[in-house]
Amino acid sequence: MIPSTIKTWQMTVPGTLTKTEIPVPTLQPGEVLVEVKGCGVCHTDLSYFYMGVRTDHPPPLSLGHEISGVVVAGEASYIGKEVIIPAVLPCNKCELCKTGRGNRCLAQKMPGNSMGIYGGYSSHIPVPAADLCVVGNRGNVPLEHLSVIADAVTTPYQAARRARLAPGDRVIVIGAAGGVGSFMTQVAKGMGAGTVIGIDINEEKLEFMKGYGADFTINPKGKTAKEVKELFKAYCKEKGIPSNYGWKIFEVTGTKPGQELALSLLSFTGMLMVVGYGTDETSYMLSKLMAFDAELIGTWGCPPEFYPQVLEMCLDGRINLANFVETRPMSQIEQVFDEAHHGKLKRRVILTPDF
Repeated sequence: MIPSTIKTWQMTVPGTLTKTEIPVPTLQPGEVLVEVKGCGVCHTDLSYFYMGVRTDHPPPLSLGHEISGVVVAGEASYIGKEVIIPAVLPCNKCELCKTGRGNRCLAQKMPGNSMGIYGGYSSHIPVPAADLCVVGNRGNVPLEHLSVIADAVTTPYQAARRARLAPGDRVIVIGAAGGVGSFMTQVAKGMGAGTVIGIDINEEKLEFMKGYGADFTINPKGKTAKEVKELFKAYCKEKGIPSNYGWKIFEVTGTKPGQELALSLLSFTGMLMVVGYGTDETSYMLSKLMAFDAELIGTWGCPPEFYPQVLEMCLDGRINLANFVETRPMSQIEQVFDEAHHGKLKRRVILTPDF
C-alpha cells in the first residue's frame, strides 16, 4: 500500500526527536519507495544526535541508515521484493566508482545523513533501486534482523577485504565485543582467519565472543599496553605462533585508548585497519611503519556489490545475527538512544515501525 505521507521520527535539532509526518516525494526514474521493516541503531546516529557531529543535510531530518524493508512503489521489477538498503549509495558514474572505490564516492548518498530529509527511523523511505540488495530466500531469519547488514556487518566485511584477509591469517580485533566489533570478529573467522584474538573491556560480552570467532580474549581494563602485549605474547608462545610479525589488527572502538593499543601491537609486516570512528587525535611515529614494513589503512562503508556475499554469510550461519540483535518498537527510540548513549545495551537494537 502506497501511503499519502511518511510517518517518521525526525531530529529537529541535535538532542531532540519529534514524531511527525513528511511528504512522500514524487519518485524519479530508477527510484523506489521502501516500506521499512527494521532500522538498526548505530553509534553514528548517536554522534549526530548527542555529539553534534554535522550531518550533510541539516536538521530537521530523519536519522537511521541500517534499513531492511519491502519495495511498495517505483520501478516495477522491484515491487514486492524484500531488500536491504546499503548505508552508502554511490553515484556509480565517477572515477572512484568506476575504479572499484565507490564506497568512498564523493557524491555518495547516505540515508539519515545526505539523502535529503529521509532516513530509516520512518515508515517508508525513497531510495535509488540500482544498488539495493534483494534478499530472496532468507529461511527463518527475520527480515528486520537483516537491517544491520547495511553497516554493522558490511563495514567489517569491507575492512577484511581491504586487509586482504585470507584463510589462515592471524587477526586481532580491538573492540571485539561491541556492536560492530562482534561482527568484525565473526567476519574474520567466517572468512577463514586461523587465529582471532578479541580485545575488549566488557568482560561478559568478551567471554561470550569465545563462542563466536574469538580463539583467545584479553580484557585491557586496568592494564598498560605493555601488560596487554605480554599476555598476547604468552598466548602466541603457548600456541607456537609468531607474535612479532604478520598480524592484521582491526581497531573498531574509535577511541583513543583503543587506537593507542592497536598501534602498540602493530609490528613487522603487520597491518592496522582503522574501522571505528572517534574525534580524539592519536599520535604515532610514522617512521615505525617504514621500519616495520607495515600498513595503516582507513576503511569506509562497503560497496553495494558486496552485500550479497555478506547476506549469504548471515544466512548460512558463518555470521550469527540472532544472538547479537534485539528488536524494539520504534516508539521507544528516545529510550533506546539514551540506553545506547550510556552503554546500557547488551545487543544491537533494531527498531521496527509502530506508527
